[in-house]
Amino acid sequence: MNTVARSERWSGYALLTVMAIVVVIPFLSVFLASLQPAGTPVVGLTWPERWSWDNYETAWSVAGFSDLIRHSLVIAVGVVPACLVLAALAGYALGTMRLPGGNATAAFFVAGLTIPVELIVVPLYFDLRTVGLTNSYLGVILVEIALFMPFSVFWMRTHFRSTPMSLVEAARIDGASSGTILVRILLPLARPSLMTLGLLVFMWSWNQFLLVLVLIQDTTKHTAPAGLGFFVGQNSTDIPTLAAGTIIVMLPILILFVVFQRSFLAGLLQGATKG
Repeated sequence: MNTVARSERWSGYALLTVMAIVVVIPFLSVFLASLQPAGTPVVGLTWPERWSWDNYETAWSVAGFSDLIRHSLVIAVGVVPACLVLAALAGYALGTMRLPGGNATAAFFVAGLTIPVELIVVPLYFDLRTVGLTNSYLGVILVEIALFMPFSVFWMRTHFRSTPMSLVEAARIDGASSGTILVRILLPLARPSLMTLGLLVFMWSWNQFLLVLVLIQDTTKHTAPAGLGFFVGQNSTDIPTLAAGTIIVMLPILILFVVFQRSFLAGLLQGATKG
């Protein structure tokens, strides 16, 4: 048994190593390319002979990333709290209460996971144009909240369904209301799951490209990914500068993951254990 267990452990390590290499090498290739002198032809994973950080300054100023990143943050700050609050409320109701049609409602949210944004982005544009919400951050925020709600509700419902019902029943016997049970008992226990969900929603909101490109035609209101797309079209031959712009757009997500990686992994492990 020890030999079998040891073999399984090393097989797992080998698989994780291969997966890590697959993830790290493309990022490392882009990072090294960004350090090449501007205009240098880059092929594959090339170590720069002379490291140059000027590409970051050039990309930042030419693409106007200060405004682009601010616009992305405005949208993400509007989307993430709303998704967390609505998902917590809906997940609590669907996960702990015996509601008429609760299972059908939960299945409806799961079905929403199968709808690609490419399928609905054009109808959404005409709907938002009718109510005057095109070229508006509010329009993008509302659409993103709707897009992310199916997974968010599914995630929180799964968490609350795995919570011991004895806690809820004991609180109800003591006279606690549903709001009190959620706020004072269940939400503190759900902190890792909420943190993980918040990071995922922030990442999805930050990386939205097509949605912003269609709903906001005013280039002065574009977000970082959309601005990067225009920047690529204008500087398609300067690979080091393009790589620097790509790293700039990726950096906020990387910083958040590094800062909150413990909570993020705790939420994933909590979901895997309870699921």
